[in-house]
Parts: sequence; structure tokens; C-alpha cells
Amino acid sequence: MLPLVETDEQGDAVLADEAVMRPGAEALCARLGVRGAVLERFAEGSVPVYAVGTEHVLKLFPAPSAREALAEERVLAFLEGRLPVPTPALRAAGEYVNGWRYVLMSRLHGEGLAPAWPRIPQGARERIARDCGEALAALHALDAEPLADALPPGAWPAFLARQRAGALARQRERGLPEAWLEQIPDFLATAPLPATPQRALLHTEFMREHLITDPADGWRLTGLIDFEPAMVGDPAYDLVAVGLFTTRADPQLLGRLLTAYGRPFEPRLLMAYTLLHVYSNLPWYLRELRPSARTLDDLAEEWFGTA
Repeated sequence: MLPLVETDEQGDAVLADEAVMRPGAEALCARLGVRGAVLERFAEGSVPVYAVGTEHVLKLFPAPSAREALAEERVLAFLEGRLPVPTPALRAAGEYVNGWRYVLMSRLHGEGLAPAWPRIPQGARERIARDCGEALAALHALDAEPLADALPPGAWPAFLARQRAGALARQRERGLPEAWLEQIPDFLATAPLPATPQRALLHTEFMREHLITDPADGWRLTGLIDFEPAMVGDPAYDLVAVGLFTTRADPQLLGRLLTAYGRPFEPRLLMAYTLLHVYSNLPWYLRELRPSARTLDDLAEEWFGTA
């Protein structure tokens, strides 16, 4: 069985310990009727995730992550069969022991887009960008109100106000140099943030690490996974992860994606949401993408401009 986890420190000691996690996962699989399948833990993920044979995936959430478990459960059930790219089908979900929750879902087949990317030809990359744009457009076109009770952040203007109030301290804590820090207040003060944006279902981490592709099918997308950080809010917010981690500051690929999506986005708006994102870490993005820009306005064009 799995031990009680109530703090981040307890989680750090338990979540990575397979001597603790695997017996609990195996016992749960037996309870759910999928006993006998080989469990293979995925290396990625903030919580333990196991492939259960070839047909299922089991995700385990300690008590502090109960909200994320409920979000994944609700979103997977809501999305099944509704997007042009497959999403996992919900098989079972609920409480386990000591505050733990679980989500058992179907396993999507293919290869992670992130490790596959270096081997994908340019033409196929452009098709993937188109597929991503179509998938995002379909996601954002859904009526998200049935999920509003289960997903953050509630009132979008209040969420933005909270994020704006903490934006400078958040980036300073992450080690952003002063030359960048001093630009943030004025940039956010003049950013074109909509007062009453559309309320859409947001993945919030639409990136190569959460996309699956199949070389046998011309490198087309065969899966979109990981919905526990989903939110309801402005569709533009979803384009932060797209520009940084899917098209990775490639204006041609982002242009293809947004053409398929059906509308452009103002680069300064996406840069503002980059600073306001709940996972915002500008120093990390700068290290990853190594831009030539030295102002936030120029950075907006370099990361979110299109060709």
C-alpha cells in the first residue's frame, strides 16, 4: 500500500522510490482487474505514471495533488473522441488509500514527439505544426463551462491580477538578470491583455513532451496527453507553451500552426502571458532558446512572430 504524503518533502522521499511505489501500483492494478500486465514506469512526470502492459496507463496522485487527479479525470472523460488527435480514454478513476487518487486510462501508441523531433524531416514537421493548430482550434472551440467547476482559475481577470502582482518577484526568485527585470512592469502595463476573453478549455502545456507521433503514419500526431494542469481561460494562454516548446521560436512553424488554427495572435500578448503563466520561468526559457533579443518587445517578436 502507499504511505500518507502530505507535504512536498514527504513526496520527494516517496514518489521516486520504486520499492514503495511499485507494490502499491501492482495492488491497485489487481483491484482494477488489470493484474498480470507488466508495469513499466515512465521516466517523465511530476507524479508516478506506469504503462500497464500495452493497453493501459496508470497515473498515481498523492493527496496534495488531488485537484490535478480530479482535473485529469474530468477532462479525459469530457474529451474522448472530440478532437482530431486522439486523447487517452478514461477507464477508471477514484480514491485509493491514504489520500492517494488514481486515473487509469487507455495507452496511446506511437513515439514521444520530443525525442523523435531530430529525426523528423522538415516537411513532416510542417504537417505536425498544422495538426497541432487544428487540434488546438478544436480544443478551444469546445464549450468549457461543464468543466468550470473542476478547473482553475475561476474568474480570469482576478487570476491575471494575481499573476501580475507576483510577476516581478517570481522572475527575480528564478534568477532573472536585472536588465530584464526592470522591463517587466512597463511591458505588462502596456500589454494588450483582453478584458473579457473567450473562456476556452486550455491544456496549458501543449508541447512536444505531451504529444505523440507515429513514423509509420508519416509522422502524423497520434496522441495528446497529460491534462492534469488544464484550465479554463483565454485561448492565447495556450500559445505560450506552443511558441516556446512546440515550435521553439521557429516563425515558419508557428505560422503554419496558426494558419491551421484559424487566427493570428499578437506577439506582445503571448509574451505577456509568458510572464503571467503559472509555470513562468523566463531565465530557463532564455537558456533553452538563446535569443538575440535584449528587450521584451524584441523577444516577443523573436519567440512569437510568424513567417
